[in-house]
Amino acid sequence: MKKSAFFLAALCSGTLLLASCNSDKAADTTATGTDTNTMAMDSSASGNMAGMDHANMGNGAAGESSLLASMNGMMSRMDAMKMKGNTDHDFAHMMLEHHKGAVAMADLELRDGKDATMRRMAEQIKADQLREITALEAAATRLDAAPTNYQPTNAADPFTSKMKASMAGMMQNMPKMVADPDMNFNMLMTVHHQSAVDMAKAELAHGKDTRLKEMAQRMVDAQQKEIAAFKDWHNQNADKMKM
Repeated sequence: MKKSAFFLAALCSGTLLLASCNSDKAADTTATGTDTNTMAMDSSASGNMAGMDHANMGNGAAGESSLLASMNGMMSRMDAMKMKGNTDHDFAHMMLEHHKGAVAMADLELRDGKDATMRRMAEQIKADQLREITALEAAATRLDAAPTNYQPTNAADPFTSKMKASMAGMMQNMPKMVADPDMNFNMLMTVHHQSAVDMAKAELAHGKDTRLKEMAQRMVDAQQKEIAAFKDWHNQNADKMKM
């Protein structure tokens, strides 16, 4: 798999705002998800947070392609999301898509994976994140009328900067896929979880809603433990790193 982390923002007028970039690059995804070209949005017009082109994240075996397509689809939806300008509202909506991506990858591990530990972790992640999705949906609805308190199109805004960094880190640390589906799930979910932790920390630093910040802290606590477990398993299963 080729790493794909082309940050269009850096190419446009020296900022992360894409006012002069082409916003009409359409996503072209095949039925199997083996060739995904994601949308490059004009972030100054849409107020989105990522503004990144993560096209062609990988081609390969069916399980590999499905995992990559799930991750790629999640990031494409997050790229396209228009930010309201309220930290709590926007965190809730971004994390909703992030959690849906985790559930999709957990389902693929339960379909294709063989390792008992990875399957148990997939089951736990799916249960936890489905429960949090329900809470996030309620929070997102509750916060629809929340006042603006940050600038999503200003790259120097502290909350914008942290949220962009969480996406950039996920792209920069995207692993090369191998033949073993359990190892692929392990590596992708480790990167995915770290991004969620970074997003949750941004909410803790800049959010205002007490209930949502409590949820963000629970996410940090739970997912940091799971990252440690993923890394331990990875170190104990080096033989599964065959291409």
